Amino acid sequence: MSDDIETLQSRLQAQETEIAELKALFAHRCHLTKNLLKIGAALSAEKCIDALLEMIVVEAMSLTNADGATLYIKTPDDSAIAFKILRNHSLDLQMGGTSKKEIKFPPLKLYKPDGAGNEHLVSVYVALTGRTLNINDVYEVDGFDFRGTKAFDKNTGYRSKSMLVTPLKNHENEMIGVLQLINSLDDKGGIIPFSLEHQDLIESLASQAAVSITNASLIKELKELMDGFIKSIASAIDEKSHYTGGHIRRVAEISMDIARGLCNSNEERWREFTLTQDETNELRIAAWMHDIGKISTPEYIVDKATKLETIYDRINYVEAKFEILKRDIEISYLRKHAEIYSSDIKDKDLQIKSLKEAFEEQIQKLTSDLDFLKHMNIGGEFMSDALIERIKGIASTKIIINGVEQNILTDNEFYNLSIRKGTLTVEERNVIQNHVVLTGNMLARLPWPKKLKKVCEYASEHHEKLDGTGYPNGLDSELLPIQSRIIAVADVFEALSAGDRPYKHGKKLSECVKILSMMVKSNHIDEDIVDFFISSGLLQRYAERELNNYQIDPFTYNGVVYDFRDNTDSPTK
Repeated sequence: MSDDIETLQSRLQAQETEIAELKALFAHRCHLTKNLLKIGAALSAEKCIDALLEMIVVEAMSLTNADGATLYIKTPDDSAIAFKILRNHSLDLQMGGTSKKEIKFPPLKLYKPDGAGNEHLVSVYVALTGRTLNINDVYEVDGFDFRGTKAFDKNTGYRSKSMLVTPLKNHENEMIGVLQLINSLDDKGGIIPFSLEHQDLIESLASQAAVSITNASLIKELKELMDGFIKSIASAIDEKSHYTGGHIRRVAEISMDIARGLCNSNEERWREFTLTQDETNELRIAAWMHDIGKISTPEYIVDKATKLETIYDRINYVEAKFEILKRDIEISYLRKHAEIYSSDIKDKDLQIKSLKEAFEEQIQKLTSDLDFLKHMNIGGEFMSDALIERIKGIASTKIIINGVEQNILTDNEFYNLSIRKGTLTVEERNVIQNHVVLTGNMLARLPWPKKLKKVCEYASEHHEKLDGTGYPNGLDSELLPIQSRIIAVADVFEALSAGDRPYKHGKKLSECVKILSMMVKSNHIDEDIVDFFISSGLLQRYAERELNNYQIDPFTYNGVVYDFRDNTDSPTK
C-alpha cells in the first residue's frame, strides 16, 4: 500500500514538474511573442532607413543572443547584395547604419560572369534560393566557401561557429536582403547552435523587417519623386525666362537659411520659434512652389525688358517710322532744292541755304526725339510729368504711311512709353500679380497630406504686406504666419539683388538694404526677420555665394556699418 502511495506521489511530482516546465515554456513563448510584436510595431513606426536597418540587426541579435550579425541589402540593379550593417559584441565592432562608419567590403555578386548563381557564398545562396540556412559550425560544413569568414577570424582572433542566415522577403515575396547571425551564446557565454525556435523567430522577424524596409524605401522614394517633381516644375518656370533662371532656387535657399537660423537663435524674439522636421519640409516645399503660378504667365510679360517689348521690341518699328519720316522730309527737301535751283529767282543761294538749315534742323530734332524715346523705352524707377509731356508731343508728330496721315506713335506705343516705373503697364502688372492667385489655386487642387497642408498658404502669401496692402487677399500682420513672412523677405531681397533681370542690373547691398529698411518702415515686411537676416551673417554668406563683386559694398543698418569686402565675420562698428 505504501509503495502505491509513493508511486502516486512520484507521479504527481513529475506532473507538477512537467506542468511547471510547460508554464515556464509558455511564459517564455509569450514573452518572445510580445517582444516580436513590439519589434514589429517599432519597425513599422521607423521611417529612417539607416535607423530601421540597424534596429533589425539589434533586435535579431537580442532575440537569439547572437554575438554578431551582418545585414545585406540587394543593390538597385539586382546584381549583388551590399553590406549595410555589421555588428559584433565581442569585437566591439559597429559599422554602417547610424554609426556612419563606412563598410568597405565590396558587395557580393549574385551571379558569375557566365550567368550562373554564385551559390558557393552562403549569403548569396540564401538570397538566390530564399531558404534559411542554420549551420552549427561553419568550419565543418561542406558546399560553401567560408574563406572570407576564416580570413576575418584570422585577422581578428575571432572564432565564427554557429550561423543562421535567412532571406528578407517583402509582401510580394521579393527578396530584398539577407540577415546573417553569428554565434548564438548560452547563459555562460559559450557558443551554441541556433535553435529551431530561434530560426522560427528570425524568419518571422525577417518577414516583418522586409515589409518595413519596403515601406520605408517606398516612402523615401515617393518623397524623392515629389522633390524631383517640385524642382522640375520650378526649373520649368525659371526656364520660361532666361533672365530669372535661378530665382526660385535662390528664394528657397534664403528662406531655409533664415528659418534654420531662427530656430537655432537665442534671441528673445525667436526663443519660442521652432519648426519640426515636417514643418521645415512644409516651408521648403512652399518656398520652391511660391512662383508656380507663373507657369501660365506669358513669356513676353515675364521677359519684358523694355516698355515697347511684346514678342519683339517695338522700338525697332518706331525707329523704322522715324526713318520713313526722315526719308519723306529728305525727298521734300531735295524736290524744293531742285525747284529753287532750276528757277530764275535772284536770291536763289539764300533760299537754298535757308531750306538746308530748316532740313537739318528737322532731321536733328527727329534724331534727338528718337534717341529720347529709346532711352525712355528702357524703363527706370521714376518718370516725371515733364518727360511724359515730351513723349506726348513727339507722339503727335505726323507721318504718312500708305497714303494715310497718322501720328508717329500709336496710342498703345504712347501708353507703354509713358509707364512711370519699370516696363510693365497696369494691365501687365495685374497679369504678373495674378500669378499668386494661380499659385494658390493650383496648389489648392493637390491632395496635400496633413503634414504639408499649409504649403498652399505659405506659397501664396509672399506678396502680402503686414499693413494689409499686399495681394491677393490683403492679409495683415495678425493673419500672416512667420513662414509666409520669411518667404516674403527672401523674395524681395532676391528680386532686388538679382543680377539677371532684363530691365536692371543687380542692386548693390547698400541699395538693397536701404529699400528693405524703407519697406520695414512702411510696415510691408517683418522687421525682426530683416534684422536677423542682416545681423546674423546670413546676408554676408549669401552675398559671397551669389552676388557679383561690384554689388558687395559697405552699408549702414541700425547704426552699424557692415563691410563684407574684407571677408571678416563681423561688421565694423
